[in-house]
Amino acid sequence: MGHPDFFIFYSLNREPNPMSATPRILVFAGSTRLDSYNKKLVKLAGLGAEKAGAQVTYLDLKSIPMPLFDEDLEEAQGLPSSARQFKDLLLAHQGLLIACPEYNSSITAVLKNAIDWASRPAEGEAPLACFKGKVCALMSASPGALGGLRGLTPVRSILENIGVLVLPEQVAISRAHEAFTPEGHLKDDKQQAAIENLGAQVANLLLKLKG
Repeated sequence: MGHPDFFIFYSLNREPNPMSATPRILVFAGSTRLDSYNKKLVKLAGLGAEKAGAQVTYLDLKSIPMPLFDEDLEEAQGLPSSARQFKDLLLAHQGLLIACPEYNSSITAVLKNAIDWASRPAEGEAPLACFKGKVCALMSASPGALGGLRGLTPVRSILENIGVLVLPEQVAISRAHEAFTPEGHLKDDKQQAAIENLGAQVANLLLKLKG
């Protein structure tokens, strides 16, 4: 899959159908870097979800840049349009696959900022409406020996505290600069299977909950 210069999101099945019994999963990385390892990784998890029968939407956070969260800005101008786009995507999907780079043993600024904006309630909307009840799997990739594992703990804590069901299974890919083929797959077949399985687990759980 390429990196279009100007892309918000794309789905193999185009627009999500809210009446469909097919689970809808939003797939994105907490990175804006063009050649991000975590963008590559989360697409593989999305592939596993598609194979399991889910409708997958891929989002590049770089395509919807959000200002730094600022309550004064929110009071003066309302929710920024880019944050509204992100929130609408969350509302339209029941599942999440998130690949999380590790910055200084913690969550990236772009991911935390996006979560903070989306958590702001609209008038008449239940608190945390776009997060509560979602099913999520986390993963990471890093050139380091731990594969970004330490950064997953704060992401899990934040999401669980705002009502997201985060699966206990997670995958961290170390030496990420050597882990991928030129086509974007993992060279290690076991790692490839593990990351696709994360996506499949989210899809299968959502199918069971719908059943």
